[in-house]
Amino acid sequence: MGRLPLIGRLSFHEYLALLVGFSLLALETLLRSIILLLPKPIVNWFYERSQILFDRFTSVAKKRGQTVEEVVSNAVRTAKDFGELCSYYGYAHEEHVVMTKDGYLLTLHRVPEPKGQMPAPTPVNKPVVYLHHGLLMNSEVWVCLTDEERCLPFVLAEQGFDVWLGNNRGNKYSKKAVHRSPTSSKFWDYSLDDFAWHDIPDSITYILARTHVCSLSYIGFSQGTAQAFAALSLHPQLNQKVNVLIALAPAISPAGLSARVVDALMKASPTSVYLFFGRKAILSSTPTWQAIFYPPIFTYIIDGALRFLFAWRGDNIASSQKIAAYAHLYSYTSVKAVVHWFQIMRESAFQMYDDDVSTGGALHGRAYRPTRFPTRNITTPVLLVYGAVDSLVDVDAMLRELPEHTRVCRLEGYEHLDILWGRNVHKDVIPEVVNALRVHCETPDSMCVGMKVFERDNAEKR
Repeated sequence: MGRLPLIGRLSFHEYLALLVGFSLLALETLLRSIILLLPKPIVNWFYERSQILFDRFTSVAKKRGQTVEEVVSNAVRTAKDFGELCSYYGYAHEEHVVMTKDGYLLTLHRVPEPKGQMPAPTPVNKPVVYLHHGLLMNSEVWVCLTDEERCLPFVLAEQGFDVWLGNNRGNKYSKKAVHRSPTSSKFWDYSLDDFAWHDIPDSITYILARTHVCSLSYIGFSQGTAQAFAALSLHPQLNQKVNVLIALAPAISPAGLSARVVDALMKASPTSVYLFFGRKAILSSTPTWQAIFYPPIFTYIIDGALRFLFAWRGDNIASSQKIAAYAHLYSYTSVKAVVHWFQIMRESAFQMYDDDVSTGGALHGRAYRPTRFPTRNITTPVLLVYGAVDSLVDVDAMLRELPEHTRVCRLEGYEHLDILWGRNVHKDVIPEVVNALRVHCETPDSMCVGMKVFERDNAEKR
């Protein structure tokens, strides 16, 4: 007789949460199906009505001209892709496609020159830096800021860096594979393991071959840091190709969600996520709802979700920045990748994906333990930059998993997303990144002039 994996492992409240969750998911699916069938004029009518209602019940009801801040925010929000975001600020960009060893096609973005300059026809001896996004994101999150001085890729380009930005398989820019269609479940059958085995090392290998340098500097955000930790631990030779790993809002084994019922439910059976969302892309309806709701309303919804799940208040991010950035926040990833994170949280260990979904890892005395990423073996210099009030970071637990040469920078009052989009990242975050790069990056002499200008400007602002 088949065994039901949830029986006996959930409390009454958790079963109730499961029932409510399924009901809400069914309602959302029904509404989305109806919306997809509606003509565009009707969809636009709902969008306009949401704007009228918002203006009626908020302080912005009075008609007035847009401020400069609002003009910039709207331009960033409505930019369709990475290229338009760069063009708005006057930066040239390139797109490159990498095929991983298992056949996925990944897009790499590049900002090779300072503002207003075109890429050189031949390779230039510049230090190379690689930035990688977090969970449910793409490369746009690095450049969707409302002013240049807070935009890390643009600052680094001005400092003389050759800036590259990666994208995970399955997201907006990498939704194609040689042997698998994105409409099939097989395309979405990937987890952190695949990012570590293929996406990160294959992207780095391509960049080094293209730029003719021996090593690059890696800057990751959230899951982008976990992917680097995993890749460096699995590929010893990769440590020779990465001269420093700067981990912003680092993630290895988060304690869990602040929403206790959801946290308990997912930890009791992470594979219940499959029951909610299937086995393809997770939250794939997000773009639909984003198109329906007036941007400030959509911002309130995202803020509410982040507060419920992670207890993030978002006070350090300006409202105009949220409206601009939240439009670029979501990108596709697999349900399996999210399940992998819940497995890690349940076991409190940075481990590979547990394929034994029948037990869910909850049975005592089973004959095996999922393999852990051997992160203590990383030889690349590591800097952790984290927020003191980030609910996803337990720095003490993290340091137990990482090599002894890991350095730490604690930012008081910072939450998770603040490190990307906070009001003062140009004062608190970017200087830490630049200083670490100055110590470790390859060919630092080419940065000297840019560094002096950066330090002078930063001193004046302080």
